[in-house]
Amino acid sequence: MQLVVARIGRAHGIKGEVTVEVRTDEPESRLAPGAVLATDPASVGPLTIATGRVHSGRLLLRFEGFGDRTAAETLRNTLLIADVDPEEMPDDEDEYYDHQLMDLDVVTADGTEVGRITEISHLPSQDLFIVERPDGSEVLIPFVEEIVSEIDLAEQKAVITPPPGLIDDRAEIASARDEDQGEDQGQGEDEGA
Repeated sequence: MQLVVARIGRAHGIKGEVTVEVRTDEPESRLAPGAVLATDPASVGPLTIATGRVHSGRLLLRFEGFGDRTAAETLRNTLLIADVDPEEMPDDEDEYYDHQLMDLDVVTADGTEVGRITEISHLPSQDLFIVERPDGSEVLIPFVEEIVSEIDLAEQKAVITPPPGLIDDRAEIASARDEDQGEDQGQGEDEGA
C-alpha cells in the first residue's frame, strides 16, 4: 500500500535542500537518508533521500541528483509516497494510519448511526474525519480524544461522544432560530401599541 508521507516545499539555500511538509507520524523512519520514495507526479521520481536535518523547526531534505537550488526548485509541490505493508501498525497503540480509518462506521456511544468516514483531513491543529451521513450530507468530526472515544478496527467502527451541536440536524436548528426571531418581532409590536 502506498501512503503520502510528505509534500516538498520551496528550495532552501544553495546546496539543493528543500523544505518538507511532513504528513507522517514517523518521519524518522519514513524520511531517513537512503529511503527511496515514489512521487506524485510519478515522472519526478523515484527520489532517494541523501540527507535530512531539522532547521528552525522545519525538516530539510536533499535528494540524490539534486545538488543545487535550481534543481531542487523543480521538486516543489511534489508528493513523496512510501510503500507500507497494509498489516503494519504504528508504534503507538493510539495512532492509526489513514487507510485503517477509512470506511469505518461512525456511531455515538448509545449506538446511533452517524455515518461512514470517507476522508481524513490533516490540519495543523488537529485531524478531522469527514463523515458521510446516510442522507448523503457530510459532517466534520474532530479526531480528538474528547470526541472520538473509541476506534475498534475489529468491529470497523469509531465511537464518538459529540458535544451538543456537532451532529445535530441543521433543519432543527434553523427552525428554532426562526421561532426566536418571530418572538422578538412580536415583542417589538406589543411595545409600540
